[in-house]
Amino acid sequence: MERIHYASGSILTGTAIARALLEYAEALAEKNESATVDIPTRREDGSTGRANFLIGPSSQIVSDTEQSEFQELVDDDLVASFVESTRKLRHVNIVLPDAGYTAESADDLDVEYPGSE
Repeated sequence: MERIHYASGSILTGTAIARALLEYAEALAEKNESATVDIPTRREDGSTGRANFLIGPSSQIVSDTEQSEFQELVDDDLVASFVESTRKLRHVNIVLPDAGYTAESADDLDVEYPGSE
């Protein structure tokens, strides 16, 4: 799981979701654009919730890995939509290793962009 920190607090979400969200936020910032996104969250009692974020050039969000006794939050469609939106903003092709993002495979999500060597 990943905890996303923002100006007024933090939320816990899935690893792949957080990483794809931060990549998307960075791509938006590079284009001086913004977007509102909705992601699943894990509450302190283990129940699930939703969080809305406005991300873009002035976003100051960071995520860090956090151990949790609760099941990893996974939303393959959401992650794929963030990756696709990032690709469109950066005008490059991103090859997804597979559609099965899990806690074990989130670290394998290796996105490379021209000039990022």
